[in-house]
Amino acid sequence: MRIYVDMDDVLCETAAALCILAEREFGKSVRYGDVRSFDLQEVFGLTDGEMERFRVVSHERGSILGYPQTPGAADGVRALVAAGHRVDIVTGRPAFTHRDTSEWLRTAGLGNLPVTYVDKYGRSFASGPDDPPTVDMGELEARRYDVVVDDSPVVLRRLAEWTRSRILVFSRPWNEAFPLAANMTRVRGWPDVLRMDWRAPARNA
Repeated sequence: MRIYVDMDDVLCETAAALCILAEREFGKSVRYGDVRSFDLQEVFGLTDGEMERFRVVSHERGSILGYPQTPGAADGVRALVAAGHRVDIVTGRPAFTHRDTSEWLRTAGLGNLPVTYVDKYGRSFASGPDDPPTVDMGELEARRYDVVVDDSPVVLRRLAEWTRSRILVFSRPWNEAFPLAANMTRVRGWPDVLRMDWRAPARNA
């Protein structure tokens, strides 16, 4: 099967790291469990200027390389690959983070996996001549993934339309209230992911 695995908050604990970053940079103290919205400007109470600075700092090399691995993520992905599945890392990060994202994956023992940068949120980022291309959600859907593992409510709303794919909703505080579509199953960590029946993907009409 072809499997799409999201990067932030599926492979690494980005939101928890951003809580630490917001307190360090702006004195905004928010517990990880209280990150109930995907709007981080609202969550941390940042001004427009602070939010712009926050975006910059969160994508810096020192930040990206410091994001801790989600428990069981690397071993889980390797188990899927060993079982004969194709795993693609699919991220909404800007493509200019490719060097550091690739280094993080190499350190986690996942450096051999392809990484696709997707405009998941309609954001505009400057790109350099050496950055990989960024694809849109329509192009991503055309790849016909059998299984998707993602956590973002914004993206999950779009994934509800991917009726030929099985969507695993990686449980996080900000998606606990998300209403699951017919093609979705909630998982609460990598042990749940690996317990899924991987023999046949959903193929709804």
